[in-house]
Amino acid sequence: MPRVLLVSGSPSADSRTAAAVQLAGAPLAAAGHRTDTLAVRDLPPGALLRADTADPGLREAAARVAAADALVIGTPVYRASFSGLLKSWLDVLPRHALRGKAVLPLATGGSLAHALVLDYALRPVLGSMGAAPVTQGCFVLDAAVTRPADGAPARLDPEASARLARAVTWLGDALPGPVAAVAAA
Repeated sequence: MPRVLLVSGSPSADSRTAAAVQLAGAPLAAAGHRTDTLAVRDLPPGALLRADTADPGLREAAARVAAADALVIGTPVYRASFSGLLKSWLDVLPRHALRGKAVLPLATGGSLAHALVLDYALRPVLGSMGAAPVTQGCFVLDAAVTRPADGAPARLDPEASARLARAVTWLGDALPGPVAAVAAA
């Protein structure tokens, strides 16, 4: 079965981005894909800032990328770009760490004006690292994400849920092996 690494590039512990990434992973897991989650904020900050690729935590994260067939890479939008935390991590990965891996770029933000971050900021970086294909991305407005106070899983409003389901289906279609179909989110 194909492996999909679900990456949250948000520095926040209570992140809409992490919630959207998990919602993207659920139908992939239900379709039989093996999913694994990586929160970049949990990596050693000093090692990230020093680009210490010998650090065991960064090496383990790079090994998880290497073992994946595909990635969902999520980021909040800050200052019209993806998070510096995510950029720091992408910078310490080997140059072609994403070669031949399907990638779904996912972003969350407060305004539809930030949706361009997917095509004009994140997609070029993923492409430069060899990701192929970089599927159609999905932008989710912060207001579309509901995080219940009772600890129940986050939900998306119907329109955002439908767009995320389409994006996840495109990623599923790009995966190798017999289990390519993905149910709607």
